[in-house]
Amino acid sequence: MPDRIFLRRLIVLSYIFAAGVINPQLQAQSKTDQFRPNILWITSEDNGQQLGCYGDQFSDTPNIDALAAKGMKYAQVWSNAPVCAPARTTIISGMYPTALGAQHMRSEVLLPKSVKLYPEMLRELGYHCTNNSKTDYNLQVDEKELWNENGNKAHWRSRKAGQPFFAVFNFTTTHESQLRTRPHKAIHDPAKVPVPPYHPDAPEVRQDWAQYYDKITQMDRQVGEILGQLESDGLADNTIVFYFGDHGSGMPRGKRWLYESGLKVPMIVHIPDRIRPLIGGSYEKVSTNQRLVSFVDLVPTILSILDVVPPSHLQGKAFLGKYAAQEPKYIYGFRDRMDERYDMSRAVRDKQYSYIRNFMPQRPQGSYLEYMYETPTTVAWKKLFDEGKLNDAQSAFWKTKPAEELYDLAADPFQIRNLAGESAHAETLQRMRSELHDWMVRVGDLGLLPEGEMWSRAGNDAPFAISQNATVFPIKDILAVAELASNPKPDDLEELLKHRAARDPASRFWMANGLLLRAQLDMQREECLKAARSMSNDPSPYVRSIINESLARFGNSVDKETALKSLLRTADVRSEGLFAALLAYNSLDWCNLSKQQIGTSLDGIPETLPSLGQRYKSYIPRMIARLNSTAN
Repeated sequence: MPDRIFLRRLIVLSYIFAAGVINPQLQAQSKTDQFRPNILWITSEDNGQQLGCYGDQFSDTPNIDALAAKGMKYAQVWSNAPVCAPARTTIISGMYPTALGAQHMRSEVLLPKSVKLYPEMLRELGYHCTNNSKTDYNLQVDEKELWNENGNKAHWRSRKAGQPFFAVFNFTTTHESQLRTRPHKAIHDPAKVPVPPYHPDAPEVRQDWAQYYDKITQMDRQVGEILGQLESDGLADNTIVFYFGDHGSGMPRGKRWLYESGLKVPMIVHIPDRIRPLIGGSYEKVSTNQRLVSFVDLVPTILSILDVVPPSHLQGKAFLGKYAAQEPKYIYGFRDRMDERYDMSRAVRDKQYSYIRNFMPQRPQGSYLEYMYETPTTVAWKKLFDEGKLNDAQSAFWKTKPAEELYDLAADPFQIRNLAGESAHAETLQRMRSELHDWMVRVGDLGLLPEGEMWSRAGNDAPFAISQNATVFPIKDILAVAELASNPKPDDLEELLKHRAARDPASRFWMANGLLLRAQLDMQREECLKAARSMSNDPSPYVRSIINESLARFGNSVDKETALKSLLRTADVRSEGLFAALLAYNSLDWCNLSKQQIGTSLDGIPETLPSLGQRYKSYIPRMIARLNSTAN
């Protein structure tokens, strides 16, 4: 055994020596016993595994395929969030945004002072960190201080002589917005494009899917250009390359949703032969790795590759390097406010099954979202649904959600057969349900608080502080009410009504959602409305909005008039703040308002408040425009 250890050390030393002779940068590093390879991240937006190397016969991606052919391809990777800003927050922090309070699309929260983002950590290790060029974090950070260079000209070439680099190149070519630009020069034939079974086979759908594949081909060329620059600079032999997409495709039911089409992404890692012996962990070139990986694992993995112990606050696990952890049994996903629309769903998957818990099943997947409706597929799909021309799989997107969804990914990769109600899968359902519950408690999932409530409880602190404080945020109690409220049973109303006087407004908020859902399903509607009337003046504007939505939609004429007045008052951001107003707008949109009922109540309302950043600015105008356009 000692001879083997000696031989292994001799091999490693010979690699270090050879690398140092060939490359002065590595030679300088070896003198300090610090091996610091360069690291290149190439990311692309809004694309899943529709690549040739992942078996997609319609895709044309020779450069990415060539990278996969000499590297290791990960087959089971989730982005944790199916939309850019929360996903990127996960990447840069190595923590779940649900624990940081950064889970909502384009929010702006304080980061705990004890938490460093990975560019800070790498710069402390001597790296020159560049980002070209998207940031889009849900965090209050100074991007000029975070990166050595950040912008569309950022490049590893700006580093000091002999300095290792960490360079990010992000391509927006495949972004959702690019699928609908016209005119467009076609590369792929729309008549031959594969259409998933949850989409209708319509001309608009085929055109958008074909254009998506065209953009992937264009993006692949950009990947080839960056890899070519690495080669021409003589850096390919000592640079570790990661390529991955930031979440699923920008097509509706991809981006923003917790299906594989929204969460599953490609990830390829290439470690040059020359430096492979210096890096621990299970890396096998020209292979496909079935390990479950998610974005929260990226920061600990980079540190592990660099022989640095990942800090204990990181919530992911390294999948490469000296400190690579045992493969996780589960990975997790989350969906919260998407721009102007409130929703909340959580997901967990293992190697075979994916489980989704919808906490607001009263809302359909396809709730109107202004940006999504700019895609021709969305409009055509909704029109066909309204005309009754879709099958069950294609119609599900426009109907209220089930409380629970369970899919066998091996048998049903498109996730169109929900197994949650089948007795044969009851044990799997309970296992996945319990695992998701435990994860939410473990990380302190702040999505259980209305957005404004989270801010008020945090005060001047980072929201993460309250996520770990059971006194300020009694998560187990709140989650129990949310689970009860969102999954109604014929005989559970009495149990739900016990929470109408709960001390914590978040518990009352979920109780109110439970009443709305049951009224909508016509489950003991009169009892639900009676309870709602007793809560219509709740001190919490978030509780009041949901309660008054129930009364406005399902109550009598007196209920409707009083409830609408309350909702319209709250819809003014000057009344009880932007987050209360935005929730009120979400409720108002389901109340079938007339122009007479709206009157002048929405005139002159500010877009946001001076205390809030620009990331929230478009949401109130969008909702006002929506209400005015749909009023009869």
